[in-house]
Parts: sequence; structure tokens; C-alpha cells
Amino acid sequence: MLTDTAELVAQARTSARPLFAFNVITLEHAQAIVAAANRAQRPVILQLSENAASYQGNPEPVLAACRMLASAAEIGVSLHLDHVESEQLLRLAPELGVSSIMVDRSRLPDEQNVALTRQATEWAHNHGLFVEAELGEIGGKGNAHTPGVRTNPADAAEFVAATGVDALAVAVGSTHAMTTRTARLDQALIIELARAVAVPLVLHGSSGIPDDELRAAAGNGIVKINVGTLLNVAFTGAIRAALAEDSGVDPRSYLRAGRAATEQAVHRLLQAVG
Repeated sequence: MLTDTAELVAQARTSARPLFAFNVITLEHAQAIVAAANRAQRPVILQLSENAASYQGNPEPVLAACRMLASAAEIGVSLHLDHVESEQLLRLAPELGVSSIMVDRSRLPDEQNVALTRQATEWAHNHGLFVEAELGEIGGKGNAHTPGVRTNPADAAEFVAATGVDALAVAVGSTHAMTTRTARLDQALIIELARAVAVPLVLHGSSGIPDDELRAAAGNGIVKINVGTLLNVAFTGAIRAALAEDSGVDPRSYLRAGRAATEQAVHRLLQAVG
């Protein structure tokens, strides 16, 4: 069933079971994620990043498909725009049918990040949107947060109070776009952040984190866990294998394989981290 992100986050925070947000690039991604969520009976977020929206050209068709899939799902599924940097995409959010956005001004100096995030949050709240943000970039994106950089609890609390955001993405050892699951999280820092910050904590760059680390992070205060690259590894690997075996030209054969592998990857993660 189509559900608001705020409701799913509140449920996850109360139950201490993490809420997974999976990146959607193609229709096959969305189909696989919802199918896996139905199998696992775990609510999920379908999220479209600004990069994926740019790839689509017009994000409305893929988000319309996501809405249909979410509405037909057996469990709660919400729609989210991730890493929104452009004002244009921000203003489109209510029309696109999402219930939450991540406002990403983390490439800017801190004062500008705070001021513009506060403005965006006020506008989004006036349109009924749940807002996530971050102080600086998570590792793997360069600029403010490179690997090894950590979110300071006092700074995090100050940022949340100054901006009014509903959730905060924190830098605790994860890195975007990792294709191996070898990252280790600063669990002690997660505990400190959960104590210092009044809103739910979000973990980006989770594809490179082993199951045991994700379970510990959820127990220590992470509420929402974002996953993208892990799905792409499964999707692309299955397509490569299918193309190596099939000399035909029908894309359905390899896209079906990619979708099935993605579904299995999502299902396995939902089952492993609960």
C-alpha cells in the first residue's frame, strides 16, 4: 500500500527494525524491490535520486510506475526523492507524488547549507513533505565528507535545531558506491549521535557494509538505511551472465535475469537485517 515516509520512519523508530530505502533507476529495479518487500513482509522506500531523475529525463513516468507498484503492494511502500540539489526538482516534488525528500546542500559552506536547507525545509513542510538532510557529504562523493570524516554530535544537534529537518544523514564510516562489503562503522559514534540528535538518523552508502555492521547500527540508533550500489551489482552481474549465454536480441531475457537477481539481493538483505 502506498504510505507516507513519515509513517514508515515512525514505525521503524518505535520497533527498532530499520527501514530500508532502495534506489530505483529503472522499472525493473522498482518491480524487484516491491516483490522482495512483499516476500519479506517488510515495508520499504522506493527512492529516486536526482542523478536517476536526470537519467530518466522526465522523472514522472518512472515515479508514476512506482506509485502503482506501491499502491498494489501488500505492505507499506513510500516514495522519496534523494540527494535533491536543484531547486527545480525540489519544487516538482509535490506533483511527483513523493512524500519525502532529501535536501542536499552539503556541497556548500556550512552557513549556506544551514540557511538553504532551512528555507527548503520550510517550503517542503508547507507542502506536507518529510525532509532529510546532511551536514556534509557522505564518503565517496568528495568535498565535505571524504572517507574517514565523521559527523560531530554537537554540530549535528545544532544543524537539526537550526534547519528543522525531520531526519539526518550522518557520516559514520560508510562510503557511496562501494562494490565490496568491507566497510566498518563507528558504532560508538552512532550511539553518541542518537543521544545528541532528536530526529531519526539515516545511513547512506550502505551497500559496502556487512550485515552484522548494519544490524549493530540499527540497534545503536540508525533508523533508515539507504541501499543502491548493492542492487546494481546484482542487476548488472545477472545481465552480463545472461548475455554471455544468449546470442539473441530480445532484451526481456536479460532484463528478466537482472530483475530476478535484484529481487533476491533485496530479499536477502531484508531477511538478514531485521
